[in-house]
Amino acid sequence: KATFAEIDKGKTPLPKNSNDGWIAVLQHYFFSAWLPKNGTPREFYTRRLDENLYAAGVIVPAGTIAAGAAASVTVPLYAGPEEQEKLEKIAPGLDLTIDYGWLTIIAVPLFWLLAWLNQWVGNWGIAIILLTVIIKLLFYPLSAASYRSMAKMRVLAPKLQKLKDQYGDDRQRLQQAMMELYKTEKINPLGGCMPIVVQIPVFIALYWVLLASVELRHAPFMLWIDDLAAPDPWFILPILMAATMWIQTMLNPEPPDPVQAKVMKIMPIVFSVFFFFFPAGLVLYWLVNNVLSIAQQWQITRMMEREAIASRKN
Repeated sequence: KATFAEIDKGKTPLPKNSNDGWIAVLQHYFFSAWLPKNGTPREFYTRRLDENLYAAGVIVPAGTIAAGAAASVTVPLYAGPEEQEKLEKIAPGLDLTIDYGWLTIIAVPLFWLLAWLNQWVGNWGIAIILLTVIIKLLFYPLSAASYRSMAKMRVLAPKLQKLKDQYGDDRQRLQQAMMELYKTEKINPLGGCMPIVVQIPVFIALYWVLLASVELRHAPFMLWIDDLAAPDPWFILPILMAATMWIQTMLNPEPPDPVQAKVMKIMPIVFSVFFFFFPAGLVLYWLVNNVLSIAQQWQITRMMEREAIASRKN
């Protein structure tokens, strides 16, 4: 894959001789490609013709032509949308024109699962919601363990506050006392970060799926969402997502560090601004994921608080 800037600098692997393969020029959702028959020699090339004008093509031999004779060469041309199901049947590897980045190994299964769900329900938005539920179920054991860790931290909050009052501005003594408390209570203070860290690759892969898949172009969901590949025109989904993030922040134990606590409170606002420009389908995924996480976290926190109260009575 070569950019126009690389062609300008002569940093592409072309020209190149081969007996198979194709050459294509890519756009968002669309592309055109020359598709010589495999097993025949060809030379691929790219070149800069003029300012903002480039050529990409393939040279195929016409063979030896006798005097007075004629010969013809036929090379198919594809020009159209990057529809994955069709591209695989047209030429080997032609589906690679759909670039999901370095997380292709995750993105491709996500797309096929999403497409299968869409065939079942007939709505890409509902398919995204169902995909979110499936991903949440797959990550449930890890998420549950992390939410238990956060719930323990929330139950431990009064003891942490006592340590803060006891040591005041002596941050080194406070950190040592907190680490001893964590060790005694068998709590990993970073355990609550695991669900987010694990979901980041899935989130990025789904971002590329929603951004690069022509099947989602102009795909309506419901009400005001008439294109899941474009940002929410009324910014309602990003605002709802920010609200769910704020609720999650309230459910999480407040960090002992005041600066970190302020950052956690600002995060919902920062994320909502970013999500204003993300595809509506991606925001829908994150919103549904947050709602499911809140329900799971709230239930686990209630259970842990009840267990803590019961242990104090005993």
